[in-house]
Amino acid sequence: MTHPVGPLRIALAGDHAGFSLKQTVAEVLSGGGQQTVPEIRLHDCGAFDTTQSDYPDFAELVAREIVEGRADRGILVCGSGVGVSVAANKITGIRASVCHDTYTARQGVEHDDMNVLCIGGRVIGPELALEVIRAFLNAQYDPQERHARRLDKVLRLEREGLPSLKT
Repeated sequence: MTHPVGPLRIALAGDHAGFSLKQTVAEVLSGGGQQTVPEIRLHDCGAFDTTQSDYPDFAELVAREIVEGRADRGILVCGSGVGVSVAANKITGIRASVCHDTYTARQGVEHDDMNVLCIGGRVIGPELALEVIRAFLNAQYDPQERHARRLDKVLRLEREGLPSLKT
């Protein structure tokens, strides 16, 4: 995926456990002034308060924005990042991963064309989360032969699932 012409469209969501960090991310990304990320158009998909909520609902909302072409990338926040990652990866067209460091956030995009970053609001603080998000948003897929070959295999698994086990 290459960065589109115009602002990078980001869908952001998090459940109650990720609410505080999601709010911080939303404030920073929608506040302009970010010199180290591309121009952004942010769509906040919720949650909008700390009322107990279910992370799969937010993974679905962000995935829908990407799959239906309204967002280029997504950011999901739950307590650990794991739940939203598992849920998002069930949706065709989504390649999500938990990243709590800048290397994996950047490399996930460059090598694996990751389109959803998942972070844990109970795992990392806001400063590190923002560094990880900057790395994710500034990265671009690098379709070198080895990366493209591996991504093609991932996409085949997504389309076909496991081959039938014949006895």
